[in-house]
Parts: sequence; C-alpha cells; structure tokens
Amino acid sequence: MPKNNPKKILCTPKNVRSLRYAKDLGNPGHFPFTRGIYPTMYTGKPWTMREFSGFGLAHDTNKRFHFLLGHGQTGLSVAFDLPTLMGYDSDHPKSVGEVGRGGVAIDSLEDMEELFH
Repeated sequence: MPKNNPKKILCTPKNVRSLRYAKDLGNPGHFPFTRGIYPTMYTGKPWTMREFSGFGLAHDTNKRFHFLLGHGQTGLSVAFDLPTLMGYDSDHPKSVGEVGRGGVAIDSLEDMEELFH
C-alpha cells in the first residue's frame, strides 16, 4: 500500500467533519437504521434462514415449506411463477407452458390460503 494513501481500518465521526452522528448514522436499532434494525444486530438475533422456494401448485409448495421449516428454516420466501408475477391466471393463453414452472402458481385468495396453511 502506498505511504501517501494509507487505507483506514476504522473510521469514526472524527474522520467525517460534516457527520451529524444521531441524524446521519445513529446507533444500531435506532433511526435512521444505517447500522441495522436491531440494537445488538446479529450478536443478539441470528439471521433468518430463508430458502427462495416455490413450484407447482399451492399445495406442492406448502408441503415444501413444511419440510423446510421442519429442518431448521426460520423464514419463508416465496417464488411465484411467471404468470402469477405478470398478473395472469393459470388458464390464460399467455400462461401456457409457464404455470408452476419457475415458482408457485397463485390464481386466487384460496390458493394463497392453501400456500400458508
């Protein structure tokens, strides 16, 4: 590393004269949440484990979610199929070949309820 351009390992408010600590940075768990949403961050609350998952019909993905939650997953992240993302029902002509392919097909409130039952 060149001597005329040393790399700082730790920066403090003293390094940024225009910094208004409480307004611009703040403590973890406090507005503006620049340093995270929890006061102790991941030393006190581990990361949520979420597999991006979804396929077939709501029933199929529901079974997969229950399997994942039973094996240590702590959160859910739903992958929807292309027709669902584009706002088409599964029986729409533009949905042919894409239903349940890249995620779960959701056509109704009933499908969503079945997904998370």
